[in-house]
Amino acid sequence: MSIRFFEKEKAFVIQTKDATYSMKVSEHGHLLHLYYGKKIYDADIEMLLPVQNRGMEVNPPCVDNRTYTFGTYPQEFGTNDAGDYRPSTIELRNPDGSYSFVGTYKAHRIYEGKYSIKDMPSIFANEGDGVETLEIDLVDEVTGVGVTLYYGVYPEQNVITRATKLTNGSDGTVHLYKLASTVVDFMSGDFDMVSFYGRHCWERNFERVRLSHGTTSIGSTRGLSSHHENPFTIICTPDTNEDNGQAYGFNFVYSGNFLFEANNDPYSETRITMGINPKQFDFVIEPGEEFMAPEVIMSYSDSGFSKLSHQYHHIFRHNACRSKWVGKRRPIIINSWEPLTFTFDADTLFAVAEAGKDIGAEMFVLDDGWFGARDNALAGLGDWVVNEKKLVGGLKGISDRVHGIGMKFGLWFEPEMINEDSDLYRAHPEWCLRVPDRGITRGRHQYVLDLSRPEVCDYVIGAVNKILDEGGIDYVKWDYNRSVCDAYNASLPAEKQGEVLHRYMLGVYKVHSGIILTHPDILFEGCSSGGGRFDAGMLTYFPQIWTSDNTDAMARLKIQYGTSFAYPVSSMGAHVSVARNRYAGSVISMKTRNIVAMHGTYGYELDPAKMTEEEKQVCREMAELYKSQYDLINSGTYYRLSSPFGNDLFTAWMFVSEDKSRAFATAVLQNTECNGRNTYIKLKGLIPDALYSVNNGSLILTGSTLMNVGIHRPANIAGSTAYTYIIEKYTGTGSSADEESVDDAAENGYLA
Repeated sequence: MSIRFFEKEKAFVIQTKDATYSMKVSEHGHLLHLYYGKKIYDADIEMLLPVQNRGMEVNPPCVDNRTYTFGTYPQEFGTNDAGDYRPSTIELRNPDGSYSFVGTYKAHRIYEGKYSIKDMPSIFANEGDGVETLEIDLVDEVTGVGVTLYYGVYPEQNVITRATKLTNGSDGTVHLYKLASTVVDFMSGDFDMVSFYGRHCWERNFERVRLSHGTTSIGSTRGLSSHHENPFTIICTPDTNEDNGQAYGFNFVYSGNFLFEANNDPYSETRITMGINPKQFDFVIEPGEEFMAPEVIMSYSDSGFSKLSHQYHHIFRHNACRSKWVGKRRPIIINSWEPLTFTFDADTLFAVAEAGKDIGAEMFVLDDGWFGARDNALAGLGDWVVNEKKLVGGLKGISDRVHGIGMKFGLWFEPEMINEDSDLYRAHPEWCLRVPDRGITRGRHQYVLDLSRPEVCDYVIGAVNKILDEGGIDYVKWDYNRSVCDAYNASLPAEKQGEVLHRYMLGVYKVHSGIILTHPDILFEGCSSGGGRFDAGMLTYFPQIWTSDNTDAMARLKIQYGTSFAYPVSSMGAHVSVARNRYAGSVISMKTRNIVAMHGTYGYELDPAKMTEEEKQVCREMAELYKSQYDLINSGTYYRLSSPFGNDLFTAWMFVSEDKSRAFATAVLQNTECNGRNTYIKLKGLIPDALYSVNNGSLILTGSTLMNVGIHRPANIAGSTAYTYIIEKYTGTGSSADEESVDDAAENGYLA
């Protein structure tokens, strides 16, 4: 069992493959956190708790001992207005107007399988995962308000999921202002914090800071997880790098406002909390009602960032999204937007599809402009009816033509938005988020549909499904192109307006479930002006998300590097774009642009008619290379070999098969030096004493040499040059190794 309760000690111990998480009920009934870290084997380590008399700290009424204080004791779920002055885990107003909450242990349950969360996404358990659940009930004895703590344990992946539910057991109305989904109190403050900040076209930059005293926080108040901070954070020991050190990951399964806080108190103890951002959050809970907070995926690594990433990658590939496309090869896409924007007809669309097929594309995607009066960005959003003036014969006509040449057909939607110039707005102006007696705030000429209203959700589900149910659609790009404000629901009373932003997210998930889950054969890709909603909540619906609108190959090195710390390469939408990139303005070779796009789902955002024959041939060759290595890229173990944020001349990464018989590595030269240094690309994840052939025998070396010495990178070559390395166990024939071929190689000096 991965979860055990020791009755005598009143201690809970969770064991994963390499980690231990433990807590216990104190003699006064409070649930205290004891330990989270590298695996240990003691059931009760209460002796590690602080026993000093801390000046200016206060003691709960149940004790006379001045060393027992909520302000310094590590708690599994904190109190409120009871002497714990660290970042709060719960903030509420009781029926009597007080703000107090002190939870004491009442009961617990341990069972096989994974708990579920109603109306919100969470990761699931597969048969054979060995997942178990622990639920612990805490109740405030005075008010009757209760909190249930949920723990889902994935032992092989060193993953523990956390969620929190509040139940109003009082006899009056409770206002909930904050409820943390997870809390971890560490007895040490010696940590660094890694987060992934960004902006539109520059998402998920790696940033590492030392936790100083006080509170360090990241979050979003934009109504979506945002380009600006990703709801994934790492806390690590200062010595942590890719291969060494202790790292703790916290990933929020939610796509709206969030807050992550790391508080290093005056005693150098650290509290971690993560949950819905409390800004404009005021949930009214009547007697007997419940509020469920979203899930956090926690993971622990005792061997640096690489191992932590591998654990998250496995969870997202196997336990997040139920789409059949998770494990299936995704088609190479060409999108209509770059060559045609809003101006097209069926013939011009078909010409792009044919030209795309010639360079290796397998799916043609009709982007914006096919619906309503959508001739520009000012009109039509919300009117999901085919514009047959542009598309004579409707979607079926162009879909049949594309299918007729052996390609798949995809379609762009932005279901959560509305233009003022639309039939939908004219019929239902109250259906967008807007504050009474104020002008509506525009973004990209768009308003946000109020998905906190059930009737709006039902309209969107019905309108989009009508298009999809007509058939001929193999793929949907689901876009979302502005931040949320004016968060007011005209159908709710004034005292419930603090619920709108969370109700909106519940509506988003309802719409996703009503469309995506009812069309299992369609490949859905998420997008939010690129990577504005690249989060765990979205990945439970979308097997892939458009990583960034910035498709410049050099910029993508940093964007895709930062994204890879939590999210697998198989989830990253990455395409080849034009040489003078419209966001970065750079000119990069066609080969390098293709190779960088293979660090993702791979496709094209360009006009094939403007390509030279030489460029087309490069694309054809790269498409074949991508298909030949797809199984490694999609499901291989991923290693970051160098950082684009460091001083390295190159950025490199690789994928290794589960049995370590094959690998695919890439290096991109970022910088050049006059009379340059010798540099070596050191591989990872290979079998040290096995022989490997690199690029069809150009090198034949042991795994230990490739990992410790590396592959020599030539000096004095042009910048922005990319290399790929196909690595296979050596047999003399380029296929898997056998003892005879290894012995032959040994006689020739390849093995000692």
